[in-house]
Amino acid sequence: MTDQQTAATATVGDTHEQVLVENLTRTQIVQYAGASGDFNALHTDATYATEIAGFPGVFAHGMLTMGMTGRILTDVFGPQNLRAFGGRFVTQVWPGDSLTATATVTEILEEGGELRARVAVETVRQDGRTVFVGLGTVAI
Repeated sequence: MTDQQTAATATVGDTHEQVLVENLTRTQIVQYAGASGDFNALHTDATYATEIAGFPGVFAHGMLTMGMTGRILTDVFGPQNLRAFGGRFVTQVWPGDSLTATATVTEILEEGGELRARVAVETVRQDGRTVFVGLGTVAI
């Protein structure tokens, strides 16, 4: 965890990087399925994923990737300061993947009666391929 960013130190262009997971396991994917209630066979059944759906194997839920990515915002700015977070899934995350997120302050503004920062986030796999991009808003 990094020191939390504050209004006194946050500036446009500030960038933070964080390893989210090294070697994501099928067990972690199934644990997420249990926690979320999303037991879609694409994420839990290798036979279905390969033979029926035509994928190389099971893959992580998009919301698992998004949730892990959101951790960079709460670690850097504090969970109490997260105001909004959204994004899009670019490609699948597979068992064995390692993910790293980068968060960059793109704007500082006053909104809702408080000073806030817009923060662009991007998560990449170990091969450098982007798997998630998003935007967060945090109070600073």
